[in-house]
Parts: sequence; C-alpha cells; structure tokens
Amino acid sequence: MTDSRHILIVDDDREIRTLLGDYLQKNGYRATAVADGKAMRRALEQSHVDLIVLDLMLPGEDGLKLTRELRTQSQIPILMLTALGEEIDRVVGLEVGADDYLSKPFSPRELVGRIKAILRRTAHMPRDPVQSTVNVYRFGDWKLDVTARSLTHIDGSQHALSGAEFRLLSILLAHPTRVLSRSQLMELLRGRDIDPFDRSVDVRISRLRQVLRDDARSPKIIKTIYGEGYVMGVPVEQE
Repeated sequence: MTDSRHILIVDDDREIRTLLGDYLQKNGYRATAVADGKAMRRALEQSHVDLIVLDLMLPGEDGLKLTRELRTQSQIPILMLTALGEEIDRVVGLEVGADDYLSKPFSPRELVGRIKAILRRTAHMPRDPVQSTVNVYRFGDWKLDVTARSLTHIDGSQHALSGAEFRLLSILLAHPTRVLSRSQLMELLRGRDIDPFDRSVDVRISRLRQVLRDDARSPKIIKTIYGEGYVMGVPVEQE
C-alpha cells in the first residue's frame, strides 16, 4: 500500500537529505529535500506539502525561526530534527509550534514511524475537530474562530497558535465540562499511546495559558484537576 502524502525535508546535510528522501520514496511518499529556509519557501509556493521534516540547527535561519514563521501562516505539521540532547531545546521546539521532535542520530524507520503517527492523527481527526457544527467558540475574554483558525481577545488583538495548540484548545472547548487526561489528549493530538515520560501536552497547556493570559499559579481558564487531567474553567459558548 502506498501513501502519496508529500513530505518536505529541510536539512543542510546533503547526505541526510538524500538518505531520507530515498527512504521516504521507497515507502510510498512523495519527498522533496531542500537545504535552507529560502528553498523551503519556494517548495511551499510550488506544491502542496503534508508535513515538514525540519532540522533545528540550520545555518542562518534556524529551525526555531522558520517554525515561528510557518506558524504565522500555516498549520502544516512539523517534525523537528535536533542533534541537541538537552530537554530545553525540545521543549522550545514544541512551544514555538513543532508537532513532534526526533533527536539525531535516528533510524529512517523511526522517522517514518513518527511521520505515520502524525499523518494518522490528521486522517482520523480533522484539523478542525468540530468545524462541521461549530464555527466559533467564545470563552472568557476570548473568541476562537474555528474556520479562520484565529484566536482573538476582547481587546481586538489576535494571537497565533501552532497546529497542535489549536487542536488542543479546540478539543478542550468541544468538551467544556469533561476532564480529559494527558493520555486522552495525547491520543487525540497524535493518534498514538502516550509515553509516560512525554510532557508535550503539559508544555502546550503551559503555552496556551501564556497566550490566554491565564495565571499559571492559579489558572482560571484551563484548570488542572490533579491526578486526572485538564478541563475548561470558564463557560463556553458555541456559534
């Protein structure tokens, strides 16, 4: 069985680009490999891309800068590659909008497994989880426009969300009175079972609280139910 999904590889290492491009094509994917942000932009303009494999340590414009740029205009899933072992680098990557990360060195087979997990999540769960019945959520001083993928404060300011942050907030808003565990949220976000050491849901909750101006010490909008999970702490209206 083949998969015609188009994967864009952005890595300055020619050998890695060739290796990953060949391996993805052998596994039924379309693959385009480029060396930097400029070439990435050209590739995105020329054809539809389903997922970007993005190296963190690119010369010039690095992966974090490019991820921030992408998230101002696109919700394309991003799998970030890093040679750095420090947790802080992975956390920052997730905070700025990457959907997952993979540390070098890695096997091409593991990369394909991560790509499949992200694309499986996309296939089984629409990017806009409740778009067919809900166009807008209003909660507290905020409005989330599901169709436009825009988060707006009552003062008129708009705030960018990564693809995973948008899906996470949409899931919480779609179940405003239900406590959702980390494992449930991870399954909905990624389409796979949670690693007990994976804190990416917590990272994204923390990021959402920052965006929503929710006091992390005593959150009112997204509440933590200790030992159980997360739940909306304010009334949610649907339009």
